[in-house]
Amino acid sequence: MLFVGDDWAEDHHDVEVVGEDGRRLAARRLPEGPGGIAALHALIARFVPEEWAELDPLAAAARVKVGIETDRGPWVAALSAARYEVFAINPMSVSRYRDRHSTSGAKSDAGDAHVLAEIVRLDRAHHRPVAVDSTLSQAMKLVARSHQSLIWERTRHVLRLRSTLREYFPAALVAFEDLDSSEALELLAAAPDPDRAARLSKARIAAALRRAHRRKVAERAEIIYSTLRDAALRQPDAIQAAFAVITASEVRLISVLTGEIDSLGEVVAEHFGRHRDADIYASQPGLGVTLGARILGEFGDAPGRYVDARARRNYAGTSPITKASGTKRVVLARYARNRRLSDAVRQWALGSLRGSPGARTYYDTMRDRKIGHEAALRQLGNRLVGILHGCLKTHTLYDETIAWAHWNTLAA
Repeated sequence: MLFVGDDWAEDHHDVEVVGEDGRRLAARRLPEGPGGIAALHALIARFVPEEWAELDPLAAAARVKVGIETDRGPWVAALSAARYEVFAINPMSVSRYRDRHSTSGAKSDAGDAHVLAEIVRLDRAHHRPVAVDSTLSQAMKLVARSHQSLIWERTRHVLRLRSTLREYFPAALVAFEDLDSSEALELLAAAPDPDRAARLSKARIAAALRRAHRRKVAERAEIIYSTLRDAALRQPDAIQAAFAVITASEVRLISVLTGEIDSLGEVVAEHFGRHRDADIYASQPGLGVTLGARILGEFGDAPGRYVDARARRNYAGTSPITKASGTKRVVLARYARNRRLSDAVRQWALGSLRGSPGARTYYDTMRDRKIGHEAALRQLGNRLVGILHGCLKTHTLYDETIAWAHWNTLAA
């Protein structure tokens, strides 16, 4: 075999080729792009043993093991397309392994390339090769992540808007329950300060509520109208005007983000609907199109990526970790995890409480044992991830009776 360590930067790669005996065969700095990847192929070809000529080209390429500190990007895609076995090594692991070669604290790009080559030569069994997902799954992951990021960004701006209104216009917080609702954004854009808000007519408020498709328009319009006209403490005119400008800016940003979220949500739904496993994900209790697309994209669809349900749970971050030393043994939540996936699984567990009697019973049992809300949701999510793994493994849809059969037996 040949082992390649690749320490990447934005515009270049430091690579080192090592033989099975640990002897350094070559070390180069290659540019990013087609020229660099072609030079890497040529460098590897120089040290290919003669007996590889009798092998199938794909089998020969698989004997090249590459260690790199990322699992995405065109360079990694090119390595995978060449059928090299690529290992995405966590930078923390590289940092710890570096101390094995030097305790002085010295660090260099060439040195990191050597460390990466040694990791895949000696310890590759403890690291996971980069799984090649389908292009549809990769595209879904990209749009689902972008959709989630926009939602998080909108939440930040809503919180900033709430903080701003609290400083000079607290009546708006009473009048509008949700600051990112369409009627709140429309009315705050038209009247971003208490003076203009007090001059809003009931007809204007009712029209905004009708455009937002709210119920009991007349009743809600009366409440908002009276709330905005109630007497309240005011900031000086100049300060109030400054706050109004800030509010108007935040309202515009939230409105734009809401429109982009809706548009990107349609793209997410389109990608999800075309995936071969969409029906299995959609059959799970608590999973809709958007949340199902997030979880599918983060898990990927490469065959054999997860050897069992435990591996999938570990990646999701729902399974606990144990720290034991002597007579001390502590079980803790797993914090080294895919945070986007763990956030989606938490929402999945929360949604399943309304759609699955088994999930509700499981959660209630955890709570009866004095387990906190978040810990109970994490354990429920751990269970749901295992159920999903079984459905994907057997290519069957979710069945409430089968999914909770073992648990119901124990409960009885």
